[in-house]
Amino acid sequence: MARLKEQYYNEMLPELQKELQLKNKMEVPRVEKVVLNMGLGEAIQNIKVLESAVEELTNIAGQKALITRAKRSIAQFKLREDMPIGCAVTLRRDKAYEFLDRLINVALPRVRDFKGISRKAFDGRGNYTLGVREQIIFPEIELDKIDKVKGLNVTIVTTAKTDEQGRALLSKMGMPFRK
Repeated sequence: MARLKEQYYNEMLPELQKELQLKNKMEVPRVEKVVLNMGLGEAIQNIKVLESAVEELTNIAGQKALITRAKRSIAQFKLREDMPIGCAVTLRRDKAYEFLDRLINVALPRVRDFKGISRKAFDGRGNYTLGVREQIIFPEIELDKIDKVKGLNVTIVTTAKTDEQGRALLSKMGMPFRK
């Protein structure tokens, strides 16, 4: 079992249940999945950028990344329907908790001039989306092999019903929110 998941069930769950005043432990919010997403507009001209992004995202997640395709054509961007424009990975169960553990304890502290993450990036239903500007903050990425610094989005989907419950869950897990 992942370290963070074990810690969640043994320590955080009872604390959250008391803090949020929930009667049943099944009501306590938990992480459902973590979605990593890289959008690459330049993949329209250069397909090699997409191939390197898939490889890097696979290394970061520990699971094969899927290529995402355009849903519709946009003439101004020279984009046609069904063209490959990005990649994504969905992590569930132990892999999601392992990734969150690495994100919170290893990757985020490596960000230059890090002051914490925004408290406002919740979607109204307890899910949180975080933008990472450089994929090089993850230790799995070898600096010699990257051709270009790329950003990615990390969406943490929880079972929380409100933003306050989601914020309480992520705070207990050690997410470094700004004051």
